[in-house]
Amino acid sequence: MTALQPARQEPAGNGPPGAAERTVQRIPFPVVDEITRHCLTADEPETVHIEVHLPGKPDPGRLRAAFREALCRHPRILMRQAPYRWWQRRYEWELTGVPDADPVVFPPPGPDALDLARGRALTELPPLDASPPVRLEVIDRGAEESGDSGGTVLLITINHTALDGPACMRVLATAAQLYGGADNSPAPPPVRAAGPAAADGPQDTAPPLGGHRLARPVRIAGDRGPRAVRRGGARHTTGNGMLITELPVPARPPRTNGVAAYTVNDQLLVATCLMVARWNRLHGRPSAPVVVTMPVDDRPRGTDMPIGNGTRLVSVGFGPEERQDAELLTADPPDPAAVARLLRRTAARTRSLKSAPGSQLGLGATLLTAPVLPVGLRGALTRALRTAAAPLASTTLLSNIGRIPYPLDFGDAGRPTAVWFSAPARTPRGLTVTTVSVGGRIQLALRWSHALLDDAAGTRLGTLFARTLAATSWSPEAEGDAPRAEEDARRQGNQP
Repeated sequence: MTALQPARQEPAGNGPPGAAERTVQRIPFPVVDEITRHCLTADEPETVHIEVHLPGKPDPGRLRAAFREALCRHPRILMRQAPYRWWQRRYEWELTGVPDADPVVFPPPGPDALDLARGRALTELPPLDASPPVRLEVIDRGAEESGDSGGTVLLITINHTALDGPACMRVLATAAQLYGGADNSPAPPPVRAAGPAAADGPQDTAPPLGGHRLARPVRIAGDRGPRAVRRGGARHTTGNGMLITELPVPARPPRTNGVAAYTVNDQLLVATCLMVARWNRLHGRPSAPVVVTMPVDDRPRGTDMPIGNGTRLVSVGFGPEERQDAELLTADPPDPAAVARLLRRTAARTRSLKSAPGSQLGLGATLLTAPVLPVGLRGALTRALRTAAAPLASTTLLSNIGRIPYPLDFGDAGRPTAVWFSAPARTPRGLTVTTVSVGGRIQLALRWSHALLDDAAGTRLGTLFARTLAATSWSPEAEGDAPRAEEDARRQGNQP
């Protein structure tokens, strides 16, 4: 986990007296930060984007002061990269105590203000040499001709080398409490109970990772049409595209003895797998094995939450156990009983993965970042290994934030009506799926590399995801047929 300095409890202002004059503290880059720093490229900025839609309009001065004080209460976010030479053994963060510059920006309002801000979130990386590596744009929606209800959008762009979305959301919750005065303590996290009893259906006996380490995961089929051009006629092959929408939460079966057969996160994983398989089949590419990387965040959500890159990555494999249902799962629409079987197997896998301890990027990354060689040589080695291992990288990444644990009550500006996150979509994956649950709806951000998909293809892929997520909705008929069909398939597989 990333190093932590506990949040302070002084009233809103500019931090504690003398904060600007105290000695700058240096800390080495943690493993995740160093690996990300080594692999930065200009054509695919490593940004995390967060959108918080508020129904009202916050006071600019109060909001600026509240956000500044929130940064001072979480001093681990007030960091910049220290100057370095290639022969040094470590990159280091400098903790500055107060911001180097004001990160709050108020762009001119207008019908395209939000679209322009989203574009900046994908292309303009907050610099690492100024504290904090975060930008907050406050967009006044007004009463637009498009029919939008108005209000304000808080659009945050994060340099992912320094920290992740949940950490920045913790800082924003502190800013909301300072601005509105209401308690923004996090709700208790949901407890994932043990799996359903054996009487509810066959239990998954496959390895948690689906055996994907022995097979090369499929890549998402590229789709770039002749219209994939920039202004001026040059082909648009750099950066990311993004689709933002909201979807209904798919139905789940009733709980048995208080235990859910599977979660919405399991449904999102299955929907992602089905989306890739169906997309590849339509493009004449292999549809299996699909491997989905899933961040797991074990950090507390209180004011003592560690700020930085604090999630660990696990891989959920789909392949050997799903091949017998390949035709059923890639049909349009997918076979309900086959989907129900896949949901139960996925629930068993994710339950095992989430409960198992593990480091953030594994032992290999820890060894790779050991301060034995100079950072310049370690960087060259890291990039070479990343290129060599690209064929074994997972198919895509699904980051399900789930319910926002904080009220995010901004007083006279209200509470959020919608929240979106998006994670960077660098190749070789080239696609990320990020979801948040707000008001009984799933807020979906689909982000893709322009080296893989053009914007029209990304929109079609988003439509396909909506259909595959709907296909995971529970129905009594499909659930009743699933155990019997799975047992029949197992018997056939055991026949000589």
